[in-house]
Amino acid sequence: QVQLVESGGGLVQPGGSLRLSCAASGRFFRMNTMGWYRQAPGNDRELVATITSGGTANYADSVKGRFTISRDNAKNTVYLQMNSLKPEDTAVYYCHADFLKVVGSTWNEGDSWGQGTQVTVSS
Repeated sequence: QVQLVESGGGLVQPGGSLRLSCAASGRFFRMNTMGWYRQAPGNDRELVATITSGGTANYADSVKGRFTISRDNAKNTVYLQMNSLKPEDTAVYYCHADFLKVVGSTWNEGDSWGQGTQVTVSS
């Protein structure tokens, strides 16, 4: 099993900043694409940002220019730096990872979700 543990959420005023972290642990060979998604009450879960193992990032239009995703492959950790936060960024943020694992003599792809961390932007 692969576990993803998020940290860094909290309450922040509009215009403020937060940094989320997500560390992967467990039995896997390599982490591939890692990313962040969010879900606000009454809404579907939506993509925020993803980053490949090579460092190519992709962002939702709503966060471009304000959020930055990065990763430390040696630590199997992905980060989300969130600046200029708005009330509409309020949501539970989930970490997601695609990974490669070996089962017996077979290579298998898998994916895992974190438990979520609450981000609230309010004055």
